[in-house]
Amino acid sequence: MRIEKAIQIDAKDLTELTIRSKSHWNYSKKQIENWISDLTISENYLTEKEVYKLLDVENQIIGYYSYFEMENLIVKLENLFIEPKFIKRGFGKILMTDFLQRIEKTKIEKIILDADPNAERFYKQIGFKTIGKLETSIKNRFLPIMELRIKPVANTVSYEKH
Repeated sequence: MRIEKAIQIDAKDLTELTIRSKSHWNYSKKQIENWISDLTISENYLTEKEVYKLLDVENQIIGYYSYFEMENLIVKLENLFIEPKFIKRGFGKILMTDFLQRIEKTKIEKIILDADPNAERFYKQIGFKTIGKLETSIKNRFLPIMELRIKPVANTVSYEKH
């Protein structure tokens, strides 16, 4: 297995993976269709954002994450999706570890994300704290707004658990 930067020709495969992964959480077909523009990874997206894919030994994409710098010293983790058959098998943690190692090499002080409610526990286990909620198009459904503060400590980075 390896992680490498996604390229423009990966757009269709990443979009399809995103839809399959989101569908894993029992959202209705109609709801997935309503979100299709939000779940689409375009070729432009792949050039504008940092996108890294996890490949298996047969070079099949089994997951990916994407992020961008929002403002000075803050990064937003925008996507982290895994093929459904690999969910809850440690691959999300592999991707998060890779992401955090990339961030360690920068001066970023904080990571934020809007989590799917089904993924909130996963992010909390890594050290993210829920700091708010974002109303969605589904009545009475909110996305947890989460953050992870990164604090430099003498040539290393530690993650501040709240």
